[in-house]
Amino acid sequence: MECAKKTEEKQQAQKRVKSDSDWNIRPYLAMGLIFFIVFCCCILVVVILFRFEVIKDSVNAFVGMAQPILFGLAIGYLMNPVMMFIERWLLKLADVCGKKKKPERLIRTLSSILAVLTFILVIVMLISMVMPQVMGNISYLVDTLPGQINTLVSQMGDWRIGEYEVKVLLETYLLEITDWLEDWLRNSLLPQTKDYVASITSGVINVFVALKNILIGMVVSIYVMCEKENFEGQSKKIIFALLPSRAANEVIQLFHTSNQIFGGFIKGKLLDSLIIGILCYIVLYIIKMPYTLLVSVIVGVTNVIPFFGPFIGAIPSTFLILLVDPLYALYFVIFVIILQQIDGNIIGPKILGDSTGLSSFWVMFAILVGSGLCGVMGMLLGCPVFAIIYYIVQKTIHFFLRKKSLPTDTVLYIEATGVESKIHKLRYGAYADEVVKEDSGVESTQPETVKKDQKLQKQPDKNKTGK
Repeated sequence: MECAKKTEEKQQAQKRVKSDSDWNIRPYLAMGLIFFIVFCCCILVVVILFRFEVIKDSVNAFVGMAQPILFGLAIGYLMNPVMMFIERWLLKLADVCGKKKKPERLIRTLSSILAVLTFILVIVMLISMVMPQVMGNISYLVDTLPGQINTLVSQMGDWRIGEYEVKVLLETYLLEITDWLEDWLRNSLLPQTKDYVASITSGVINVFVALKNILIGMVVSIYVMCEKENFEGQSKKIIFALLPSRAANEVIQLFHTSNQIFGGFIKGKLLDSLIIGILCYIVLYIIKMPYTLLVSVIVGVTNVIPFFGPFIGAIPSTFLILLVDPLYALYFVIFVIILQQIDGNIIGPKILGDSTGLSSFWVMFAILVGSGLCGVMGMLLGCPVFAIIYYIVQKTIHFFLRKKSLPTDTVLYIEATGVESKIHKLRYGAYADEVVKEDSGVESTQPETVKKDQKLQKQPDKNKTGK
């Protein structure tokens, strides 16, 4: 008996030790990790808010140092379709020549070099075709600007605004502007001449530095196009090694979708702007519009900026044409409106499609925020970058909705008034506070039409009850 009691006590002691050793520490570690991550994120937000200028200067310094690499990545990204096209033709040529072992490495290098040479050739051709005429138009504008202003003033001599003649008003304002310019030249420009000379010198140096970075970037782009498969494989290798399978698949899908959004928008917008510039040149040349090529270049270049681009390009172009003939300026404004309608409703959708998936409001929001943060580059890239952020947020929201067994279609939420927590379905009809008032016997303040609809919904269906 005593032996049996001792064995039972030993077993109970072992069970206690085992139960104590089975204490699960993982939930506490997870909570501690979550608190630590939240604390670090709060510190990061505070640092960004109070040290934004320092962070911005650091980012600008890093971008300045990495400019050749960034130019190389951009050129390689844009020229990749050209490189792939040349590579396919060279591989077919190797098949025709009957080579058993294709020199794929040599063909890839040669295709990358030819793609970069194509890029240089296109830039040189555009400059050689456009710049002489643009410079001629600018020199003609400088020579004829005083006479055009005098002609415009004389044409407006008979115009009146109420009791005042437009000519008198213009002369008054011109005298005020002249006095202001003289005062500005004496008190502001001359004392700060050294600063302006220094800024002009630094600007010229920055141009040469940018040209040097572009040349180095072209060399970098050749290496990027030659090694793009290796870079892709190494990136996926790191992602699969560090993340769980499900998270890694989501990250790969995110990069794939981002490439489709960003690449489709940039390449499509460049082609769209080229077509708009050519159409503008053809029509303006037919109707003998002054400064045809200069205006077409301005319209085509500014059309790269979504939403605001047409207005940005039309304003200086209209002013240039207004100096020659106000009637031509009116014709140009009408033509630009028609051209942008054709671009927005026919040409743009055919080329771009729904590449960003953003509504007009979010496109305007992205451009305004991008221009405020990064200037002209923000206006160009704000729309595709915000489209990628929008896609990430949308994927996250859909994940949590599916986790709650709720639908992801936005249309279903327009008329929804709540969620039935027990069955995980959307509720339509009365809101939560109205339901509480009805259940407590308090008279609801909702309109009579809504009350009648709710009474009809509460009445049982006679067909179903058999009455």
